[in-house]
Amino acid sequence: MDFLISKKKKFDFTIPNLGPSKIPSPIKMSTRSDDGLANYVSEDRRILFGIDAHVNEKGEEVPESHDTVELAGPREKIYFNPPHVHVAIATCGGICPGLNNVIRAVVRGFWYRYGVRRISGIQFGYRGLLENSPYPLMELNPDVVDDIQEKGGSILGSSRGGGDKVEEIVDSLERLNINILITIGGDGTLRGAWEVGEEITKRGLKISVIGVPKTIDNDLSFIQTSFGFDTAVTAAVPAVRGAHTEAKASVNGIGLVKVMGRESGFIAASTALAMSDVNFCLIPENPFDMDGPNGLLEHLKHRILDRGHAVILVAEGAGQEFADATGEKDASGNVRFTDVGIYLKERITSYFKEQGIEMSLKYIDPSYIIRSAPANPNDSIYCSRLGAHAVHAAMSGKTQALISMINNKFVHIPIKVAVSERNHVNTEGALWRDVLENTRQPVSMKN
Repeated sequence: MDFLISKKKKFDFTIPNLGPSKIPSPIKMSTRSDDGLANYVSEDRRILFGIDAHVNEKGEEVPESHDTVELAGPREKIYFNPPHVHVAIATCGGICPGLNNVIRAVVRGFWYRYGVRRISGIQFGYRGLLENSPYPLMELNPDVVDDIQEKGGSILGSSRGGGDKVEEIVDSLERLNINILITIGGDGTLRGAWEVGEEITKRGLKISVIGVPKTIDNDLSFIQTSFGFDTAVTAAVPAVRGAHTEAKASVNGIGLVKVMGRESGFIAASTALAMSDVNFCLIPENPFDMDGPNGLLEHLKHRILDRGHAVILVAEGAGQEFADATGEKDASGNVRFTDVGIYLKERITSYFKEQGIEMSLKYIDPSYIIRSAPANPNDSIYCSRLGAHAVHAAMSGKTQALISMINNKFVHIPIKVAVSERNHVNTEGALWRDVLENTRQPVSMKN
């Protein structure tokens, strides 16, 4: 993926620890690198954050970033004594392919690898930890999570909101004698996790808070690819295929498909590459005009007159400036968007009527079908590994950290750093360039 994050910028990738790890790990591994056995990961193992380099005027190869990040994996010594541990797992925000896979991996990792026997599911996200929550804890064990990876959604339920009630959440963690909190969620969830960790530190408690980043939009910073994204693209492709079939079968047919992507158009961009039948890919990062000689409507008209059909793929956050604002926010504080798909449908239909051009438009919105899909094999593998590394990080006493993959290595990233900025499609990068080459749309549709 193309990142807009500057790898020349300095970041503090130091991971907070609850204290020194003194307990021998129950996982039997090797400390040698030449015996053919799986190895522990030592605390001093790190990888370069940025791998880009340039050749200077002297012909020397100079790396653009010297920042390094901590490698994830099982440690030889752990912080928590397994028989004393009580783990809580929460899934927050909207649902996403792979949530159950992560839950299953976390439960099985604590149970089988470390011998932890008290694992509780928090129902409906942070709301399940509030003082007057009506939702009881769900006891989790390998039998409970045996086949949940085959289903979409989350067995724990998921909801927005509650993460700002930090003191209530920490009160509940204390009251329930929870030592480890695994939160699976996106930007808002992780911000809440960071603030919960700060309150835990303020109270002098020894509770590990580990995040598993979940955002179907793939817009979390310092995350190579978020889980569920691959499945989302896989599920979006049939919708685009259907739109193309409908468009070709109609007189001057237009297929319009809306996919998720509030601030980042990664799903739309990747789907457009997977389905080369897309003619216009509209994403939030690449503003466009509706009217005028270089606007979308004019280019769409030329496409219809030249080829007799067109497919438009739009991310939900694109073109919001044209529609009437709702003036509302959801429980996570996100602005409720107007349905840009319906807006485009009405504007396009009206425009072609004014132009006296016959046209047939079909609008497809597969958003909730995509969100509720079970994880595909690629995401299943990824979720299993993310969950396993979350377990290792927590047991070794790491806190206020999330599990990420950078440069194809699993690493620990401080939550504070990860939520400091959003990941966006780089419109000057290779991904968007390839999209433009596939769609053959103008580089800019601004007048």
